[in-house]
Amino acid sequence: YIDKHKIDTIFHLGDIVERRKFINFITLRQFKRMFIDPICERNIDFHYIVGNHDIPYRNSNELNAIGELFEKGYPNINLYWEPTDIDFKGVSIGMLPWINNENYNQCMQWVKETQSQIVFSHLELAGFEVFNGLIHDVGMAKTPFEKFDVVCSGHYHHKSSQGNIHYLGNPYELTWSDYNDPRGFHIFDTETRELEFIQNPYKMFYKVWYDDREKKIEDYHNMDFSSYADTYVKVIVQHKTNPYWFDIMLDKLYKVNPANVSIVDDHKDMDRQSEDEIINEAEDTLTTLNNFVDGVKTDIPRDKLQRLFAELYTEAQSMDS
Repeated sequence: YIDKHKIDTIFHLGDIVERRKFINFITLRQFKRMFIDPICERNIDFHYIVGNHDIPYRNSNELNAIGELFEKGYPNINLYWEPTDIDFKGVSIGMLPWINNENYNQCMQWVKETQSQIVFSHLELAGFEVFNGLIHDVGMAKTPFEKFDVVCSGHYHHKSSQGNIHYLGNPYELTWSDYNDPRGFHIFDTETRELEFIQNPYKMFYKVWYDDREKKIEDYHNMDFSSYADTYVKVIVQHKTNPYWFDIMLDKLYKVNPANVSIVDDHKDMDRQSEDEIINEAEDTLTTLNNFVDGVKTDIPRDKLQRLFAELYTEAQSMDS
């Protein structure tokens, strides 16, 4: 897309890495080869806002991944770890990085005084969805940012908007919680101040539903799983009367070399388990946790428990096996 449309500038709104305290050499090499080098080869002007996953210290943005790895010797990389106004082709844009205890007063003073009406940021605002269907009810109020024409932010994985504030979401899927949640990047028009969403056509997570009650054997011979190569697939058995047909389908699936296949299959107990219960076994982990919280008898507010589970789940995703 960059080459086709002759894009010469990229704004990245934080969390370019995952683990806050280190990066392994294999990941670093791939990151350089697949992202940094192509940017430099095209002489793209790259602007980067520090996010909370880029910093080892929770209350300081100064020490950060991009600053340590690529700021020196890469003249086209522009790093912002404190609030800054820049002139972008005659348009004033505010760059607002992760707000923490150390820089809170500085950042809020900047929000009050800046003349920029376009802000690119990495905010944690209350009332927005972290993942699809999970609203984050803690964080800063959005009121101070309602003065701007457009606020674009990283941080939350789910793409959503409220008025002038736009969480752009991840450019690609990361976990099963992202299943069927559109991912991509945005083109921002500095004249009209409109955002155009360019959806990522590639998916990492697929669900295949098996129910052979109204099928023929030819249906399974003709299945095309080519787009499932190198992806994660859940095969959900709703009804299986012919194990041979099921094996034909699995054989075709495995031949395209998916990264992982898991089967939700309890056909032996179909008489004691409803189809809804079997389908529920195919839920992503976060949905399962939230449903568990909904069924717990407790005086603790359920939204707080769900938020805690979401934070623990996200933290677990960043840990070694």
